[in-house]
Amino acid sequence: MMRNNASIPPRTVHGALGGFLGFVALSAVAGVLATASVTPALALSGLAASNAVATFENLPSYLAIEPLSQKSNIYATQSDGTPVLLASFYDQNRVEVSWDAISPFVKDAAVAGEDPRFYEHGGIDLQGTVRATLRTATGSATQGGSSITQQYVKNVLVQKCEVLTDAKARGACYLAATETTVDRKLKEMRLAIGLEKKYSKQDILRQYLNIAGFGGTVYGIEAAANYYFNTSAASLTLPQAASLVAIVNNPVKFQLDDPASETNGAANGYAANKSRRDYILDEMLGLHLIGQADHAAARAVPIEPAITEPSTGCKTAGASAYFCDYVTRQLRNDPAFGKEKDTRLLNFRRGGYNVYTTLDLDLQNAAVATLTANVPKTYPGWDVGGVVTSVQVGTGRVLAMAQNKDYSQDPAVLSTGASSTGINYNTDFTDGGSRGFQPGSTYKVFTLAQWLADGHALSERVNSRRTSHWGTFADSCRGPQTYPGYNPKNDSSRENGAHYSALESTIDSINTGFIGMAKQLDLCAIRKRAEAFDVHRADGDPLLQSAATVIGTNEIAPLTMAVAFAGIANNGTTCTPVAIDSITGPDGAAIPISQSECSQSVSPAVDAGMTYAMHQVMTSGTARQSYRATSPRVPMIGKTGTTDENKDTWMSGASSTVATVVGVVSVTGAANQRGIYFDGGQAATARHRMWPDVMSVANAKYGGAPFAEASHKTIYGVPVPVPDVRGTSLVEARGSLESAGFALTDGGATASELPAGTVVRSAPAAGTRTNPGSSVTVYTSDGSQKPLPDVIGLRERTARARLSAYSVVTIDEVVTDPAQVGAVTAMTPAAGTLAQPGDVVNLSVGTLG
Repeated sequence: MMRNNASIPPRTVHGALGGFLGFVALSAVAGVLATASVTPALALSGLAASNAVATFENLPSYLAIEPLSQKSNIYATQSDGTPVLLASFYDQNRVEVSWDAISPFVKDAAVAGEDPRFYEHGGIDLQGTVRATLRTATGSATQGGSSITQQYVKNVLVQKCEVLTDAKARGACYLAATETTVDRKLKEMRLAIGLEKKYSKQDILRQYLNIAGFGGTVYGIEAAANYYFNTSAASLTLPQAASLVAIVNNPVKFQLDDPASETNGAANGYAANKSRRDYILDEMLGLHLIGQADHAAARAVPIEPAITEPSTGCKTAGASAYFCDYVTRQLRNDPAFGKEKDTRLLNFRRGGYNVYTTLDLDLQNAAVATLTANVPKTYPGWDVGGVVTSVQVGTGRVLAMAQNKDYSQDPAVLSTGASSTGINYNTDFTDGGSRGFQPGSTYKVFTLAQWLADGHALSERVNSRRTSHWGTFADSCRGPQTYPGYNPKNDSSRENGAHYSALESTIDSINTGFIGMAKQLDLCAIRKRAEAFDVHRADGDPLLQSAATVIGTNEIAPLTMAVAFAGIANNGTTCTPVAIDSITGPDGAAIPISQSECSQSVSPAVDAGMTYAMHQVMTSGTARQSYRATSPRVPMIGKTGTTDENKDTWMSGASSTVATVVGVVSVTGAANQRGIYFDGGQAATARHRMWPDVMSVANAKYGGAPFAEASHKTIYGVPVPVPDVRGTSLVEARGSLESAGFALTDGGATASELPAGTVVRSAPAAGTRTNPGSSVTVYTSDGSQKPLPDVIGLRERTARARLSAYSVVTIDEVVTDPAQVGAVTAMTPAAGTLAQPGDVVNLSVGTLG
């Protein structure tokens, strides 16, 4: 193979002598080769040297044809099941192809241009080798005399160097494989001979065309055809084939992707390449590989490359780039690609793998579109972020992952502004993500889970009055904890109930209600319950536990929350996220990959209680805006979240098939989203525009089934007796009833002899067994009833005076005793009966018949 070595300095006397001795050695070897009939034609007898022959015979002679370094591809899948390329990765852009996938023009051009006697020799073209050796020995410019087989051997040895991870070792290896010395040439010849003994000419030529460099990172004839002419190796025309083979001779000089080149550019018709191309065409004609007409026509064709840049890196995945980046991080962590993390991605870039991911392009496109419509890439004075992540329930498959920024890892691009970032806001820090965001009230579902797991009911009530003196919280991990001055408020001033139920607190996201629930639980158990749903901090630190963390102050990745909500939608079984469905190697064989691991986070009975409450969040609670905007609707659960001062806003929810988390976040700094308006509407409500857009597509595609029904006990608990509050004040009665888990309904005042404001009775009555959380109606005394005085025997006038507050009706009664005439003989109601002013009192008064 000819090389451009015009700058080689003149040889010294000692150098020329050494070259001559090397020539003698090579000639001796050539004689042995000839007499052994390894080569059919040329013998250089008379110059053989026995020591050179012995050295040659002891050199290694075996070199296997092994798989080459090829680009690997990452795919998503369309609705019809066809794969769509997201990105390719490679150190060498190569697609290894079979013999039949290479145009005959390419094969003939390679032989004609590089090794005309390829099909005649046994691995070494002695005529070319001797010519090149003589030029080297006499001090002339180095001339290539290597056969195609020798060139293949050299390329294989270079490839072996490329896979070394140690830079020093790689450099030494490359030098040994390429240095211009007699020793290296002898080794190359010996390996070439061994190769020809083991493999057919067809195999050797095929692999030569697959391994050859075509300039830059383009390796192999298929990648070269794709890159330079936007076609396949099988479809190359005669002039295209000759142009590509021309590049192999001297890639820097003859490659076709520098149209501005003065020596080989568009202006001069790629003159250098054309000269070499036409030489190859002439050789093909001379070897009768093409006819005169084809030769003339091919030479007349101008060189017009159609440079087609290959997909390389996640940047080419466009709006799916962050998901692509997440996939590459998973590959780094998968032992299938190597024992060490540092070498796994390198192996992937060289291994010719096809990675088929879990990405659902229908959901992904919906996520991208709604983010584009509702969250800008930048906003004056606010580093705004927008995220969408969807996970398939029951499998952990990541179906969508998008954010409002353009993906880039280029420092020059990142320095231009906040519209681009290489940080994936959806994932953990170790997966290329940020250090997470506070999920706000969406985290409350884990306190709800622990509440139900501990045997409490949804209807059970807790002390939810706002206070800065919450007292002592149980913490089995750290001991009892107090938080002096901690005084969380609710979102609305109207949410000032003193004893909300767990269900009410969930539906309307009552902060003080959940703190009241946590007060009856174990903070450590709440944290462990979250961990059971695979919840963890995005920065890798342990989850924090305190009164504040109950309402969502841990920094967590959106993907983590999506996985947890998928677990809630899956009868309490959480499956770890996976982004890869399958991987095939260059031979099409499946590569084992890590699978999602599923574990029970809560019992199905507890989970049914959670979904019962979270469904009502959708239908009548804080998520009803998202619920009403989703179409088609299937049974869905959800929870909203807003962090302090409306810095971050979340909508997290799921059907029985897909879980989705959307959020608008402050990447750095803070902003009150309720005071900011994007083109699509208020920033704080963008979540309720985005979540329905994604889940409408999910519902239409995946459907959804009803969630398991919660038991009566889970909702209402075990019936308990209504406390006896008769004779107490209304305030005292409320405290007693709410402490027992009941709500108090004021039935108003009723006539009673008790002091005004004193409880007279309740409904249900004291002692009646009733479900906790039920409302008990309490009636208080108006103080109006008094016992009727006894007026029997009194004169009518006196009796009426004593009953002046009542309506007295008299009835004559005939008596025989003159003493009873004019006196009261009977009264109805009887004396002592309770009555209030104005009541009718009937008196019987004696009279003579």
